[in-house]
Amino acid sequence: MVELEQYKYEWSQYESMVKELADSFHIDIRQARIEEIEQMMEEAGFWDNIEKSSEIMKGLKMLKGSLELIDHLQSQYEDLGVLIEMGNEEEDPDMVEEVEAERKAFVKQFDKVKIETLLSGNYDKCNAVLKINAGAGGTESCDWANMLYRMFNRWAESKGYKTEVLDFLDGDEAGLKSITFQVSGENAYGYLKSEKGVHRLVRISPFNAAGKRQTSFASLDVMPDIEEDLDVEISDDDIRIDTYRSSGAGGQHINKTSSAIRITHFPTGIVVQCQNERSQLQNKDRAMKMLKSKLYILKKQEEEEKRSGIRGEVKEIGWGNQIRSYVMQPYTMVKDHRTNEEVADVSKVLDGYLDPFINAYLKWINLDKDNEIS
Repeated sequence: MVELEQYKYEWSQYESMVKELADSFHIDIRQARIEEIEQMMEEAGFWDNIEKSSEIMKGLKMLKGSLELIDHLQSQYEDLGVLIEMGNEEEDPDMVEEVEAERKAFVKQFDKVKIETLLSGNYDKCNAVLKINAGAGGTESCDWANMLYRMFNRWAESKGYKTEVLDFLDGDEAGLKSITFQVSGENAYGYLKSEKGVHRLVRISPFNAAGKRQTSFASLDVMPDIEEDLDVEISDDDIRIDTYRSSGAGGQHINKTSSAIRITHFPTGIVVQCQNERSQLQNKDRAMKMLKSKLYILKKQEEEEKRSGIRGEVKEIGWGNQIRSYVMQPYTMVKDHRTNEEVADVSKVLDGYLDPFINAYLKWINLDKDNEIS
């Protein structure tokens, strides 16, 4: 049958790609590490240090999950081949539809596993801390910042990730002037690092009685929540620590009974804030951890720039340097200006449909790295 012969040809084209993908997982090494950890768990005193043992168990879960992922893909590939052969032998037209469904499921799984292999950065597996700042434009930009916050929340929910607001400042009339929040889950930073930059919205303003088209901007900063103790020295003379009352009307984000902390780092101009913890001391510790993470990442970026030159997405965020546009008038389109990825359904994207842009970005930066190596 012509259709099944075509499927057989497509299936054969994936053979080398599946093998290459499996090789990139270094299955033998991961399996050896799993056995090593399981032996450690049987040793006396393994659970004495709960924090350390919990971190090891988290790593074990990730290792097993990665092997299950590639094992499932290999099984899908083999099952698809068997199904195609059965269809050809029986010459049953009804099997064409079944093969097509299995083929789509396999391709979807292959793409998912492929994306997983692109998350190879040092901190890609970390939780992510995001900060959204409304741009110039008053209420319009504050409303846009709030829309972005909702979008990332919806995306996180779809992944089973947890979100926690660390600091926020409401807009004067509506929306948010700024908000800092954490997204917790495996590979959260690896995925969300793609969102760092300026986001641009074009729409008919709901705040303008004349119904004019309005352009709004908001910037997003993304950094990993690094658990390890970073080798970053911060002199007391280089920072200013301010305390203030948690603010914002309505209490829709956090309990506002804690004492908020703002730390300003003079040499870099970096400002971090935290107001969600129960005590001033906890807020200070959380803010200092955020500052160390930002300084550490900044140092690593500077080292990378010296070696290979600065990449586009590492440039300082500035208005007009938008990474993505969300156009609702006079047509509907969301376009990423780095990868040229486009989605016509703006409402779907604003409801958390970010995977096409995240996946395109991961492929783009890894392709760029390959070009630098070659």
